Amino acid sequence: GKSLANDDRYTDEERAHWSSRPRMQVDVPVVDGSIEETWVRSPVDAFVANRFAARNLAPAPAASPAVLTRRLFFQLIGLPPSQRDLRSVQQDLSPDRYDRLTDRLLASPRYGERWAQHWLDVIRFAETEGFEYDRYRSGAWRFRDYVIRSFNEDKRFDVFSLEQLAGDELSAESESDRYRYQVAAGFHRLGPIRRNAGNPEVAFSRNEVLTEMTDIIGASFLGLTVGCARCHDHMFDPIRQRDYYQLQAFLAATHEHDVVLASQEERGNHRRRTAEIEQQIEQLNKRLVDADTEQKKGLQNALDALKSQLPRPLPLISSMHNDMQKRSPIHVLDRGLEDKPGEVVGMRVLAVFLPDQTPSLAPDTRQPKTQLARWITDPDHPLTARVITNRLWQYHFGQGLVRTANDFGANGDKPSHPQLLDYLANELVRRGWEMKQLHRMLVSSRVFRQSSRFSQTEKSHTVDPDNRWLARYARRRLQAEELRDAMLSVSGRLHHVGGGPSVIAEVDQELIELLYKPTQWAVSKSLGDQARRSIYLIAKRNLRLPFMEVFDQPDLQTSCARREASTHAPQVLEMLNGRLTNTLAKAFASRIVAEAGSSHTHQVRYAFLVAIGREPDSDEQRAAERFLGQGTLTEFALAMFNLNGFIYVD
Repeated sequence: GKSLANDDRYTDEERAHWSSRPRMQVDVPVVDGSIEETWVRSPVDAFVANRFAARNLAPAPAASPAVLTRRLFFQLIGLPPSQRDLRSVQQDLSPDRYDRLTDRLLASPRYGERWAQHWLDVIRFAETEGFEYDRYRSGAWRFRDYVIRSFNEDKRFDVFSLEQLAGDELSAESESDRYRYQVAAGFHRLGPIRRNAGNPEVAFSRNEVLTEMTDIIGASFLGLTVGCARCHDHMFDPIRQRDYYQLQAFLAATHEHDVVLASQEERGNHRRRTAEIEQQIEQLNKRLVDADTEQKKGLQNALDALKSQLPRPLPLISSMHNDMQKRSPIHVLDRGLEDKPGEVVGMRVLAVFLPDQTPSLAPDTRQPKTQLARWITDPDHPLTARVITNRLWQYHFGQGLVRTANDFGANGDKPSHPQLLDYLANELVRRGWEMKQLHRMLVSSRVFRQSSRFSQTEKSHTVDPDNRWLARYARRRLQAEELRDAMLSVSGRLHHVGGGPSVIAEVDQELIELLYKPTQWAVSKSLGDQARRSIYLIAKRNLRLPFMEVFDQPDLQTSCARREASTHAPQVLEMLNGRLTNTLAKAFASRIVAEAGSSHTHQVRYAFLVAIGREPDSDEQRAAERFLGQGTLTEFALAMFNLNGFIYVD
């Protein structure tokens, strides 16, 4: 753990780790004769098929049209297919029709709403600052909308990265460009931050702020645990402690910057009105000191009324900018402690990727974050394209080719299919860093279109129980947002309004009372707000919605590389007794009657098709009709929400 602060030399062995080396230039392999050539539909299939042959595995049969359609909808837009979509593919899902359906879903605005959530998980997006005060960052929702819009526009990933890493330094050709860059630069403000109790406008520790900014760049873009080198040289990877602080030095001049979206007149009126009310509040507080018990009640009511009259914050962009006058000197900190500074260091990217003894950049280097971003997004960078390609693979197949998506270092996982990873990363770069073309390649493959059931080859159970070699599709449970959105969708209540300030959902009052400032949780009253997609719900660090929490929504404190899928009793209680599920079950029951009439036979068929994506088999039909003969339609609708066929994607 000892720091080698002045040792800039790296051995050949340290430079030889697979992820530090240039990507291989790989051709699509010839498929082994044990796999039928007709099975190979895309380059992905050829790489995977050869691993089958090496382990005497056989691919699973193709998924049925209904199963595959439901899978494609959830993977690309996070919502179930409509009754019309299902009927159109019930008998025929030819390759051409499947490709057209894929293109339609990728062009849907719902695509960005689903895939933005994956990126927001990685960069631990939240609209509040965490810790005791957990203050709202006014306008933070603009960053969420920026990410959604970027995915919908199929923005090049290198440009997407550049805008987030260095948006405040980019030259804008128009007001819309300037707005976008300022919003994107808010990436550096997404981490939790402790505020000074005496002055909440000041961070408790500048070092903590710099640490948050540095660590997330390493995890999200580079797939490296650079934060492990903050206190000492990295225990596993060739990252010296000095490297860590030289990387941090690119951010030394970066400070919070709120861009107010109001005219001078509006700002003046806001200041005056705020000052008037605050003066009255101050006077009431003085009177409270000497008031008796009865007087205090009245004064407190008057005080609460005054506070409710304070004008709402002016619209703003929660951004960052460089302030060279406030540039923090970056020291190598002994054990990472702010009060034990060592040598001062300058800006330099991770030295293992550079020739030995490469000098640092000068402290007054212009646009330092742009310099860093250009290095990260260099087409030949060994990590960036691999890392984002692996993330896309993970979200489609349940686990990455590298299972540790935020750790491509020595302590992380080795790729199961290294040639495939490099082939896909090369294709991403060659085709202009556009991710939709990579989606098309992945979901059109036979690998993606397999059944989730084991093949007839018994060896699949023993040779590949974890599905590392992809001899079947990985069945998965819906994530928290997908589950809520699916219930809204099948009940007919989903309100498709995108963008804008986040929705504050209804929760039990006792949860609100636990907040430092309960008045922060002002439930949204606009028509339809409570039925909007889950990505538009407020992302508050100190209060997660119970439904979302029990279904493994991340805690928003640290980067979430991959969501877990736990199974425990509170999930059952939430699905059977929860306010949300029971409210939507009533709505679903009403929709069943409206669409299928009073016939139990028709009601069952309709409910299965809409909720599960297929018609019931004869046993299910009889059991459901028997249930309806004894129970209510609302109970039946609630039971549909609790079926594995609804909660899981096959």
